[in-house]
Amino acid sequence: MSQPLPSRAQLVIIGGGVMGASAAYHLATRGMTDIVLLEKQPFWGMGATGKCAGGIRYQFSTEINIRLSLLSLPMLDRFEEEMGQAIDLHRPGYLFLLTNEDDIAAFRRNVALQRSLGVMTEWLDGDEVRRQVPLLAADDVLAGAFHAKDGLADPNGVVMGYVNNARRLGVHAHTDVEVTGIDVGQGRVRGVQTSAGPIACEMVVNAAGPWAGVVSELAGVPLPVTPVRRQMLTTAPLPELPSDFPFVIDFAQSLYFHCEGEGLLTGQSNPDQAPGFDESVDQAWEYEHMERAIERLPLLANAGRAAHWAGLYEVTPDAHPVIGGAPQLAGYYMITGFSGHGFMHGPGAGLLLAEIILDGTATTLDISSLDYARFEEGRLIREYNVV
Repeated sequence: MSQPLPSRAQLVIIGGGVMGASAAYHLATRGMTDIVLLEKQPFWGMGATGKCAGGIRYQFSTEINIRLSLLSLPMLDRFEEEMGQAIDLHRPGYLFLLTNEDDIAAFRRNVALQRSLGVMTEWLDGDEVRRQVPLLAADDVLAGAFHAKDGLADPNGVVMGYVNNARRLGVHAHTDVEVTGIDVGQGRVRGVQTSAGPIACEMVVNAAGPWAGVVSELAGVPLPVTPVRRQMLTTAPLPELPSDFPFVIDFAQSLYFHCEGEGLLTGQSNPDQAPGFDESVDQAWEYEHMERAIERLPLLANAGRAAHWAGLYEVTPDAHPVIGGAPQLAGYYMITGFSGHGFMHGPGAGLLLAEIILDGTATTLDISSLDYARFEEGRLIREYNVV
């Protein structure tokens, strides 16, 4: 820590990934600067944000997720100019490969919804997919969905842009500080206990990502966020890759590829992965992943591995986030549970939470469907396009 930890603040944000950093910044731009942003790791964005694939897309299956992208992704377009921070934004497009009739039927509905909201996703037949990406072994591909404005950005750049600008506006931001308790009394938040001492506060924001359920237990608020391991790897340079190679997702296999430097990043979700906080690389699954990856993209057979790592998804029962307060505890807010697509929605989600805290409700976008109470009331929203 470069400065002593304050003993008192108006609000404490737990978690220094994209959600916590975005919330801190957007609150500060509205004039709330008596904020302490805490990250338990030595550096910002080392949790789920820093270990994600960096993808940003409009292609979702529910109106609320599409609208979150319509809010959030243009904020990334303006990020470097407004925040003074490079984020390596580029848009090769997302190409979903579809190999079975059930997925084709679902994606036809999804594309129709996207287009009705102004996201002009293209529907491709199998031959068009093979012409667009001839490096793929795609004889079994029946159709595809492509949106040219989907792409990639640097998660670390986004986090640091928000942290640095929040600090400039007066937010106290500290790494290497773990929250060990949340003090409550008479139905409201009273403060937090940390590894560096207590902080009295009126409000707490739980932006702890995969650890949000554990943090919420400290406040006595049950939160159905489950951590699930996901892993990926990068390759050595592959000169055969064209500069316009898209972010390819073999949807039925939850297998994906995108350019990373001069090589490729590839990952695959293990459908049998047990929940938990283990972030070690499962070598057996990596072998299985690479067998399937080579079958789909044969040039990988000669690729050297540059790096590999594992991170955690923060999964809710309906693969949608929780943004807002808990009715049973005044002053306690949550911004978590994005189920693998949090990085891309972080800019907009932070803005919306700031509106909830300061105005009592989100005004830029109606996110009442993402409230905490939906789990108990059975108002779940199912996202189909989860990888």
